[in-house]
Amino acid sequence: MPEHEFFVSTLLNQHVFNPLAHALGIHYSGHESVPPHIVMLMVVCLLLISLAAYLRGRLTVENPSSLQQAFEVLYEALTGFMRDIIGSHGERFFPLVGGLFLFILTGNLLGLIPGFMSPTSNINVTAGMGITVFLYYNAQGFREHGFLKYMAHFAGPSLAIAPLLFVIEVISHMARPFSLSVRLFGNIFAEELIISTLNNLFPFVISLPVMALALFAGTIQAFIFVVLTMVYLGGAVEHTETEEVRHALPEVTVESSGFHVPR
Repeated sequence: MPEHEFFVSTLLNQHVFNPLAHALGIHYSGHESVPPHIVMLMVVCLLLISLAAYLRGRLTVENPSSLQQAFEVLYEALTGFMRDIIGSHGERFFPLVGGLFLFILTGNLLGLIPGFMSPTSNINVTAGMGITVFLYYNAQGFREHGFLKYMAHFAGPSLAIAPLLFVIEVISHMARPFSLSVRLFGNIFAEELIISTLNNLFPFVISLPVMALALFAGTIQAFIFVVLTMVYLGGAVEHTETEEVRHALPEVTVESSGFHVPR
């Protein structure tokens, strides 16, 4: 897509980033010191931080605003999915899942505004999120089970096929950040390319139905990304059926015999 379409990035580079780079003695090639997708990433972060600061100062139980109620509904929806997919303690991963959803959704929709671009339409941004999810869920798996026990999950229940299954599982897990990043990047990049092409060929009103579809698709893509993140987290921290039964058994005390039977 033509660079002149991202006039917000050009404006910020000309008046903020380029002078700052010159002042710091940083040399760069081209007319912009900061690439457009990095500028848009900063814009998304600034928008979310400003929204969080605004909402935090107005949280109330007696008379919640419509914005607070909307975020409460979003919180209940995401935590409900997390309990169903990850387990009863899945809510502890909400900071990552909720943050990813808000960032991806805001980034996806930002590209629908003329002069802006979606940072998620750049493979570097989506790859960064995919790698973050990969490192995070594996770290949680090691934390939950320990190194040896977590690695044993990759080998499966049968020793006869354990070497083969281990290799297959490792390759499958290594492909996860690639699939996460390429799926999101491909969908958002295609949407922006189609809308940009239509705007260049026809009046702006022609692209409005496509933009409405992109609004829906951008929301769905953010949801798919976080649901897959939940699935990966659930697989990393899950316990076997025997362990779950053992942890769920109540403590039994036999008072008449004078001894205590631990769970």
